[in-house]
Amino acid sequence: METIISAPLSRALHDSTMVAHEQAENASFITRLMNGDGTLDGLVALLRQSLPVYEALEDACRGVGGDPRLSAILDPRLDRTASLRAVLESHRMQGRSCDVLVPATETYVAELRACATDPAALIGHHYVRYLGDLSGGQIIKTMVRRHYGIETGLSFYDFDVAKPKVYKDGYRAALDALPLSEADRGSALAAATRAFELNHQIFLDLEAHGIR
Repeated sequence: METIISAPLSRALHDSTMVAHEQAENASFITRLMNGDGTLDGLVALLRQSLPVYEALEDACRGVGGDPRLSAILDPRLDRTASLRAVLESHRMQGRSCDVLVPATETYVAELRACATDPAALIGHHYVRYLGDLSGGQIIKTMVRRHYGIETGLSFYDFDVAKPKVYKDGYRAALDALPLSEADRGSALAAATRAFELNHQIFLDLEAHGIR
């Protein structure tokens, strides 16, 4: 019987993070936003937390981008930093901005910077952020457009990928082919779970600041 230990990496990442993933996606902050009971200011606050996270992740990936344990899944089409800056500026021009960085965001950034010498851990963080953007992120975009009636300020969720499902399948195949030791694999799995936990804590911290 296949276990997380013996499963292909893409399957192991999915299965080992299932509990943390469900906990994050069911946080009241994000469910309110998705159900139309949040606010556009809440969306902007969430995007503001995302900017330093992506800056740290993309800096770390560039620093070790030549490492064969990571290089096959890196793709500049996935980079979100420039898009986030543009989206936040678009919202600012419409009177919506956020200067708050919650504690969990600062913790997340610090941990990503610490991964700059650990390509295996970066695999887990890369998987959670970008595959999430290509999957759940597309649902967020659809629901925000539907509930809050906006068309601009959502380009963060747009990728230069013609067929997202085909791209995601290719990404998973690349994950499964990465030349990892058992220690590397364990580091990637632990980092992916930690990424979901940090995302969940960001949602909790935003709520604690009274942001909806």
